[in-house]
Amino acid sequence: MIHIEDLSIGYCEKKKRRVVAEHIHADIHAGELTCLLGTNGVGKSTLLRTLSAFQPKLGGTISLQGKDIDDYSDKQLARLVGLVLTEKCDIRNMSVTDLIGMGRSPYTGFWGMLSADDRAVIDRAIALIGIEKLAHRMVHTLSDGERQKVMIAKALAQETPVILLDEPTAFLDFPSKVEMMQLLHRLSHEMNKTIFLSTHDLELALQIADKLWLMSSTEGFRIGIPEDLALDGTLERFFHCKGISFDRDSGLFRLKFVLHDRVRLIGEGERYALMRKALQRCGVEAHRDVESPLCIEAAPESFRLYRRGALQASSDTIEPLLEALLQSLQ
Repeated sequence: MIHIEDLSIGYCEKKKRRVVAEHIHADIHAGELTCLLGTNGVGKSTLLRTLSAFQPKLGGTISLQGKDIDDYSDKQLARLVGLVLTEKCDIRNMSVTDLIGMGRSPYTGFWGMLSADDRAVIDRAIALIGIEKLAHRMVHTLSDGERQKVMIAKALAQETPVILLDEPTAFLDFPSKVEMMQLLHRLSHEMNKTIFLSTHDLELALQIADKLWLMSSTEGFRIGIPEDLALDGTLERFFHCKGISFDRDSGLFRLKFVLHDRVRLIGEGERYALMRKALQRCGVEAHRDVESPLCIEAAPESFRLYRRGALQASSDTIEPLLEALLQSLQ
């Protein structure tokens, strides 16, 4: 859908070029959810604006459906590319439905009159995002998260094959973040849309993205599926920082804890995993191969603490056993 060749992005300030990133070669495919990850200030928003032709490129080419993006008229681009930015729109005296209806402007005539088909598209976009209860609200009364959902519904109403989004989950609570990412993934696969978004939600992106674009001022660009980027060490290198480590078994990042005590932990399944998680948070290294006079059994019916084989404490839940263990370690 989008082919990028030797692209340079940035700004022209007082006849001087400020290059943010250059020599970008990539393709963005239809039917895929592509997530752009990088630190603040690396140029993610600049890239999105450039890909949507809101901002001129400094060099190279961007081809959309096999045609140079510069050869499209504004009206033609409006039917091909939808853009959702993080900037808050200060709109008064407009309902949510009316704002979403503005997504139909590339298809309406001079007077902007909405047909029955246009209104059906608007209703469908509202239903897809699940904001029926907001439809008759005034835009200026919405919360940041509600407003973000409305702007995404507006992009859906625009019915473009390409949707570019800058931090679409920025103002959402965690359940809404998950719901939004799942929706965008579903739209890309079921409707064959090209969806490209920037995000700081690393854990969600690692689990749901079909492709990752990693953007760094020092490492440049790396592109691939999350699993390949994990296998070749790219994810560890790009997101290396004190206090976290990459878990190759799960393909996710984990917090590092300073472990100052050791206990043998036996058991299996979620009870074993959650007890181990709780122990690590308390600074205790725990797994089956640890040699220690203390042993915790994560049995199906209870958690038990032993010292040299003698039962010290038993509990149906983790917290009381943690307290008993920590007292034993003092």
